[in-house]
Amino acid sequence: MDGWESRRKRMEGHDWCIVQLGVSGVISGVEVDTSYFTGNFAPRFSLQAACLPDGTTFPVRQPTMGTAASSQQLAAMEEMKTEKWTELVPMTPLRPGYPDTCKNYFPITSTQRWTHVRLNMYPDGGIARLRVYGIGSKDWSTVKNSELVDLVAMENGGVCLGFSNAHYGHPRNAIGLGRAENMGDGWETARRLDRPPILKADKSGVLMVPGCEWAVYRLGHPGVILKIEIDTNHFKGNYPDSCRIEACALSPEEEKAVVGKDGAATGKWKTLLGPTKLSAHHRLFLSGGQVQPVGVVSPVRLTMTPDGGISRMRLWGFPRAPNPAKL
Repeated sequence: MDGWESRRKRMEGHDWCIVQLGVSGVISGVEVDTSYFTGNFAPRFSLQAACLPDGTTFPVRQPTMGTAASSQQLAAMEEMKTEKWTELVPMTPLRPGYPDTCKNYFPITSTQRWTHVRLNMYPDGGIARLRVYGIGSKDWSTVKNSELVDLVAMENGGVCLGFSNAHYGHPRNAIGLGRAENMGDGWETARRLDRPPILKADKSGVLMVPGCEWAVYRLGHPGVILKIEIDTNHFKGNYPDSCRIEACALSPEEEKAVVGKDGAATGKWKTLLGPTKLSAHHRLFLSGGQVQPVGVVSPVRLTMTPDGGISRMRLWGFPRAPNPAKL
């Protein structure tokens, strides 16, 4: 089985494991998938969580099939007191791993930041997948005012608020971890049907077309953006001709008006990056005079012309408190 299956328990207790989240953040829901575990699925589970300091280590446990934790390893884990972690989902029945019953989803209302979860199965059995959904959250108290940070990165709390087109790939992918593994790991739109039959360019080489596609992102923390990276990794015959980025400072009420719209109604967008030519399968770095000074911002709008794929956008800057007078 391609999952976690414990041996049939013949002693006191129940089985559990500790998982470090790939991205620390606020958890909004979990899915416990019992696919293929039909006669041996875990009948019940619970989930606990903790927010641990950076550098926290756990006793070494080799993931070797057919073995169980030794008494020394269990004693060492008892000192970590993981059984005292905050309970997010109480002991809850699961369903067998048939196609129509294997997905078990549970919403979570906690607003705290978490770094680790403890998955408990009662008493034993099999779980194919544990999926933890939420929004990344960084401990900004550890960031110095002079430290450059990718303010829009998903791992730092960046979120896609709205977009015009996500035919082949969602724009949230553009703020994901690392470089894109393939085209599907980026933002790619459908081809626009309003493209002229014969394309023409202006003096700077940017195509003159009527349409474009856009995506709006909320930064993980308001800040001053100084450096930009636009990566078209893997997009060789389907990269955009050009892109531009705008930014502004919005109140929560104004931000809600932007979601699902083009944001034009706000009238607050300022040009952070003017129309810039892109090329195939290439990382473009921009800084200095190429990035316009727009002050402390939070939402940004990435616009590609006319369509195509962008694998990653990075916005490097200094986190700063928003200026209430400009909201």
